[in-house]
Amino acid sequence: MERFLGRFAPQLYAILRIVAGLMFLMHGTQKILGWPAMPANAGGGGPPPPLAVVGGWLELILGTLITVGFLTRIAAFLASGEMAVAYWMMHFPNGGFWPILNQGELAALYCFLFLYMAAAGAGIWSVDAARSGSRAPL
Repeated sequence: MERFLGRFAPQLYAILRIVAGLMFLMHGTQKILGWPAMPANAGGGGPPPPLAVVGGWLELILGTLITVGFLTRIAAFLASGEMAVAYWMMHFPNGGFWPILNQGELAALYCFLFLYMAAAGAGIWSVDAARSGSRAPL
């Protein structure tokens, strides 16, 4: 399997960065732009609280930067921090430490995914790679 998929590692990492950035961006569009509409049973139907608005703007901006691969290390580090804060402030009080019990799996996963991206950089198919003229795998 390594011989087959291993040779596509740079492309697969780029796809991972783009998809994760788009997913993160969608959380921001939902909070800030109201699209897609949030279900009423998930807090929809009214304006989001101020802390959610701040988080929404971060998700919108940082998700865009991660998606296109511009200032990726900084954007991913900030996004990782936002998700750590979200986990400890929003999820931990609602069920303790374990993500499966407090519904914080997504926040924890984003936190560590973006932390890895902060260390690895944008990779190929990114503005960062185009600006540096690099074709380095990660």
